[in-house]
Amino acid sequence: MTITRPYTYTNLLPDSFYSTSLRQDIRRGLTSTPKTTKPVWFYDAVGSDLYEEITRLPEYYPTRTEHQILAHHAADIARRTNARTLVELGSGSSKKTRLLLDALDLDYYVPVDVSESALHQASDAIAREYPHLAVHAVRTNFDTALDLPDHRPNRPGRLFAFLGSTLGNHRPPERAIFLRRLRAAMNPEDALLLGMDLVKGEDELVAAYDDPRGVTAAFDMHLLDILNHELGADFDPASFKHHAVWSPADQWIEMRLRSRVKQTVTIPALDLRVHFDAAEDWITETSAKVTLDGLRTELQEAGLALDCVWADPAARFSLSLSTPRKAASR
Repeated sequence: MTITRPYTYTNLLPDSFYSTSLRQDIRRGLTSTPKTTKPVWFYDAVGSDLYEEITRLPEYYPTRTEHQILAHHAADIARRTNARTLVELGSGSSKKTRLLLDALDLDYYVPVDVSESALHQASDAIAREYPHLAVHAVRTNFDTALDLPDHRPNRPGRLFAFLGSTLGNHRPPERAIFLRRLRAAMNPEDALLLGMDLVKGEDELVAAYDDPRGVTAAFDMHLLDILNHELGADFDPASFKHHAVWSPADQWIEMRLRSRVKQTVTIPALDLRVHFDAAEDWITETSAKVTLDGLRTELQEAGLALDCVWADPAARFSLSLSTPRKAASR
């Protein structure tokens, strides 16, 4: 059956990408010390709904704070970049994107995500809401490849947007690799708009990742249901509990599943038996926070110059604009 879409779609991933990557990461992560897996596996339909619920919690400030900063400074971003193509990495539902789409004089919007369903849903909505805009959705794993279309309209220049502090889910060596790879893909006229969470008090950070209503706990625990369904595992949710830990030395917060008892879990799809000691932690997400000086250094080491930073009055979250050409910070 031919599917007619109001946008262009390019899939750069093999059909087996999800299942192969899931198996590789879970095998590697649950046989490591400490046990550590990637947060990308949270986001099936149920997990995505739980995350949307998290973003509405009073304790979870990042989403609404970034939205407020964008609302206040989208026009300034448009003036500074003069971009005609918006490339959004990890686009997801593209909710905050509309603030940029309304401010920028665009020819192209290129949402990039690993989730096929999220790409189709968001691209269809954007293409219908902005009929003048050419939407080219790209499904790829941008952690390993940035083979993106280079649209060259009458006025060159692309704005790469990586919002939501998603880069913070990568540890420093991974962030350095990603930023260097992104810098290599950028033209001199391009710019990077990066959303990053800022270092702040431990109590506020822990509350954002372990809310009293238990929504974040349900989100974290849902990973067990996903692995039971996808890999035939026999995780017992009652044998684990969620908690969050702030590491001042590393400047990141970890979401963890802690084993309540000494237990062995069987994962048939991997032909694997995983042993947990009582009170052993499994790190399911790492979310790094940055200082502005640290962010500047990371960008400089990747070959990017920090042009401008916007933050909320409480200095909880930042949006930064950087370019591959040398520029004075202000």
